[in-house]
Amino acid sequence: MKYFFLLLICFPLSSFGMSISYELRMPKPQNHYFEVQMNIADNDDKQIEVKMPVWTPGSYLVREFSKNVNLVKAFTKDGKALKVSKKSKNAWLIDAGNEKNIQVKYEVYSFEVSVRTPFLDLSHGFVSGSGVFMYVEKAKNQAGSVTVFPHESFKRISTSLPLDQTAKGAGQRFTFENYDQLVDCPMEIGNQEIFEFSAVGVLHTVAMYGDANYNVDQLKKDMPKIVEAETAVIGKNPNKTYTFIVHNVVDGQGGLEHMNSTVLSVNRWTYAGKQYVDFLNLVAHEYFHLWNVKRIRPIELGPFNYDEENYTTLLWVMEGFTSYYDELILRRTGFYTEEEFLAKLQSSINYVEGSPGSRVQPVAHASFDAWVKAYRPNENSSNTSMTYYSRGSVLASVIDAMIVADSDGKKCLDHFMQQLYTTYYEGLKRGFSEAEFKAELSKFVGKNMDDFFAKYVDGTEIIPYKDFYGPVGLNVQDITSINPSFGANVREEGGKVIVKSVRFGSSAEEAGISVGDEIVGCNAYRVDQSMFEGMMSGMGNMETCDLLIAREEKLFSVHVTIRPYKKPQFLLTKSTSNEKRLHYWLR
Repeated sequence: MKYFFLLLICFPLSSFGMSISYELRMPKPQNHYFEVQMNIADNDDKQIEVKMPVWTPGSYLVREFSKNVNLVKAFTKDGKALKVSKKSKNAWLIDAGNEKNIQVKYEVYSFEVSVRTPFLDLSHGFVSGSGVFMYVEKAKNQAGSVTVFPHESFKRISTSLPLDQTAKGAGQRFTFENYDQLVDCPMEIGNQEIFEFSAVGVLHTVAMYGDANYNVDQLKKDMPKIVEAETAVIGKNPNKTYTFIVHNVVDGQGGLEHMNSTVLSVNRWTYAGKQYVDFLNLVAHEYFHLWNVKRIRPIELGPFNYDEENYTTLLWVMEGFTSYYDELILRRTGFYTEEEFLAKLQSSINYVEGSPGSRVQPVAHASFDAWVKAYRPNENSSNTSMTYYSRGSVLASVIDAMIVADSDGKKCLDHFMQQLYTTYYEGLKRGFSEAEFKAELSKFVGKNMDDFFAKYVDGTEIIPYKDFYGPVGLNVQDITSINPSFGANVREEGGKVIVKSVRFGSSAEEAGISVGDEIVGCNAYRVDQSMFEGMMSGMGNMETCDLLIAREEKLFSVHVTIRPYKKPQFLLTKSTSNEKRLHYWLR
């Protein structure tokens, strides 16, 4: 046993068994194809199954990345072709025989602009690893390398993967500890502008693709404030380096988090006025994820199963708490006033409680069903679902207020996040289950949280905000309105007034109006969108009207009775009591 133990010290586990390296080429960017060569060494299997992930961590939808893969070919070291057959939608079987070293070659079509999918054209290449690199299950935990051969017009590579300074020959060689790390480190390949800043002892590299109105000096001043404030939440920053990849495009796609990097996609003119604060909000959101979800995480989210959905009921914590902190951090760094932060919180509460779906779908269910609902909304989604981002953010604020009140302004949600980080990431080196999360929260606040979870996490009850916010210096006024409402949203398309959504139980639904209907006229008058909305807003409870509808080219009339609609709404204002607690909360 002693001898075996010494062997483990001398020879890392990753040096045993099959090993994999990659070569990435892009000889003709205008055809949008990355060319990948997967080199399998030290193989001892007669058949090798290679797979392409069906999803990418952080974006909870099966995206079927194999749809972009062309014919997969395999060769021996001396160039002899090996038989390759398709085993499943994302898996190929290679007849290896007795071959120890095999080259797998394939092309990936890359032309979707997003933070989660690869892209290649004459202006740049973006590699989102789960959509580019195949894997072998038994070798996922093995270390390896990827050598990138950029197109001759591309001069820079930005990634958080370590660069192998000892590598010889053409291309740039990067190393990875395992497959999870490889696909968690996106690459920007092109002629991006690069600048750096240091904060909390971490070197941050920012790679800016695309023309935009950003000011590097301003960003180097403001981004470190967010890094410092968020590091203070947990008390430590686990990274030595961190990479921001920013795509400045026409239609911004948001962001996607990684362990020591992030990809941000924003409108290229976002760096001025209110839009600039929105950009900093996105920076704050994605950067906070390096702790919350990448290290403080549900046990289901890592190591990853790339073949199918990875279900968890805790996305309301991962995304919701992060959404809460991205606003709170802007308050702590001075980009929001107290009044602006409270206005944001009030808006979130009213959106959540005023949405019909909040009374139908618990936030735990919204988390679990992200795979089939959140990323696949339809015209009825607002009636049946609620985003775990918004409701999770509201719940985070309530839990934060509870902690501040119970500790009389000596503790806050920061301290609970620190406890999770220390206990699970540093101590147990794993994620937590839903039961463990609830138990940890109950222990931290010193009270049983079963009823809280039953009502507001696993249930759909309206939160009694006054009970939670009052003790921390906020007045909560219920300004719920009961007003006449038609209950359908319309949009003018090609000169036609088209129904885009119908609220459950509304006057419009009762009258038989459906999404996709064209509203031609009202009370014998032809209408456009403005005229129709004006007529509806001027109607009182129980008043009636007749609408001329076109559906599938057939005209018919419907009789509508306008009924009252109750929409929960709340007003938040600072009180003169508990000012100390409020200041501590919003510091």
